[in-house]
Amino acid sequence: MKKIIYIAFLLVTSVLLAQQKNLKEFTFNEYLGYVKKYHPLVKQANLKLNEAQAILMQARGAFDPKLEAEYTEKQYKDQNYFTIFNGSFKIPTWYGIEVKAAFDNNEGIYINPDMTLPNSGLTSLGITVPIGQGLFINQRMADIRNAKLQQQLNEAERNLEAIEILHKASIAYFEWKKNFNEVVLYQDYLKNANIRYEGVLKLIEQGDKPAIDSTEAGITVNLRRLNLENSTLKLQKSRLELSNYLWLENNIPIELDEALFPEVDLQNTIKTTLETNNLLDFDINNHPKINALNTKIDMLKTEQQLSANMLLPKIDLSYNYLSEPSAFDNYRFQDYKVGVNFAFPIFLRKERAKLKLAKLKVQDTEFDLASERVNLKNKIEAQQVEIASLEKQININNQLVENYNTMLSGEERLFNLGESSLFLINSRENSLVTSQINALKLENEFYNATVNLYRTIANPNL
Repeated sequence: MKKIIYIAFLLVTSVLLAQQKNLKEFTFNEYLGYVKKYHPLVKQANLKLNEAQAILMQARGAFDPKLEAEYTEKQYKDQNYFTIFNGSFKIPTWYGIEVKAAFDNNEGIYINPDMTLPNSGLTSLGITVPIGQGLFINQRMADIRNAKLQQQLNEAERNLEAIEILHKASIAYFEWKKNFNEVVLYQDYLKNANIRYEGVLKLIEQGDKPAIDSTEAGITVNLRRLNLENSTLKLQKSRLELSNYLWLENNIPIELDEALFPEVDLQNTIKTTLETNNLLDFDINNHPKINALNTKIDMLKTEQQLSANMLLPKIDLSYNYLSEPSAFDNYRFQDYKVGVNFAFPIFLRKERAKLKLAKLKVQDTEFDLASERVNLKNKIEAQQVEIASLEKQININNQLVENYNTMLSGEERLFNLGESSLFLINSRENSLVTSQINALKLENEFYNATVNLYRTIANPNL
C-alpha cells in the first residue's frame, strides 16, 4: 500500500515539474524596471521638470528687449491737425536699470509746444536707474530667483511622486507573489488529499480501515478544493492588479503573462533592489521632502526680501541724450532730457502688512521643516525595528513549519502501521498548513515593511 501511494506521488510531482518547465521567473528588479521606464504616471512625474524649465523661461522673458512703436494721425477738414510717431527699443537689465533708444517725429498745425520737434525728428538714448525701491531686488529679479528654485522644488516633488507609484506597484507585486505561493501550496495539499483519499478507499476495500474514514478523507479533499478555488480567485485578481503597472513604449498597456511566476529568492534580494540594506550613509538633508521644504523657505525669503524692499521710497532717475538723426555724430551733451519720479506712501500699512505676512509664511514653513526632520528620523527607525522583528518572526515560524512537518511525517508512518487515525493526520496537516500560510503572510509583511522604508527614505536614484 505504501508503495502504491509513493508511486502515485512521484507521478503527480513529475507532472507538476513538467508544467513548471514552461514557466519563467519575473524578478522584482525586472518588474520595477518596466514601471520606472514605461508607466504613464512616472512619465507624468517627469513632466514636472519640463514644467520648471518653462517657468524659468517665462521669468527670463521679463528681461527680453522690447521694440515699441506708436503712430497717431488726425485729419479734419483737409487739415493735418497732427501726426505723431514714437518708436523705441528698451533693454531691461538685472538691477532694475533700463536702457532705452527712441525716435520721435511729430508734425502738424495743432501740435502741443512741448511736443514740437525738428523736421527730421529727434533721437534719444537714455537710461533709467532706480535708487530706492527696485534697485537691489525687484519683481523681475524675484521671479528669476524663484523660477530657478522652482526647478529644485519640482525635482523633489517629481521624486516623491515617482516613488509613490513604485511603492504601489511593489505592493501589487508582493500580493501577487503571496497569492501565487498560496495557490501552489494548496495545489500540493489537494494532490496529497486525493492520494490519501484513494489510499483510504483501497484500505477500506481490503478491510484494513473503517468506511467512515472515506467520508473524513473526502471532507479533506473538498476543503482543499475550496481553499484552492479561493486562492485562485485571489491570484487572478492580484494578477490583474499587477497588470495596471505593466506598460510598454507608446503608452501600450500589457497584461501579466500566466507563464510568469514571481521571484523565488526575493527575501534575500529585496533590500539590495530597493537599496535599503545600508542606511549608514543616508543623509536626511538629501531627502526630497526636506529639499522641497528648504526650497520653499528660500522662495518665501525671496518674497520677504521683495516685500521689505517695498518699504523704500520709489525714486527713479532718468537721463536721455537728445540728437537729430542727421547730427547724431556731432555730440552735444547739453541737449538732454532728465527726470525724477518719486512716490512714497505715508503710512505704509499695505507694505508693512505684506512684509509681516511674508515673515509669518517663512516661520510656518520652518516649523514644518523642523517637524518633518523629526518625523522622518523616527519613522525610519521604527520601520527598521519592524523589519528586524519580522525577520525574527519569519525564522521562528520557519522552525514551526519544520516541526509541524516532522509531526505530520511521524503521524503518517504511525497511520501506515495502523497505530494512528485519519483524524490525527488531518489535524497535523491542518496545523502545518496554518503555519505555512502564516509564513506567507509574514513574508508579505516583511516585503511591505521594506518597501515602506524605501518610500520613507525616498531614494531619488530612479
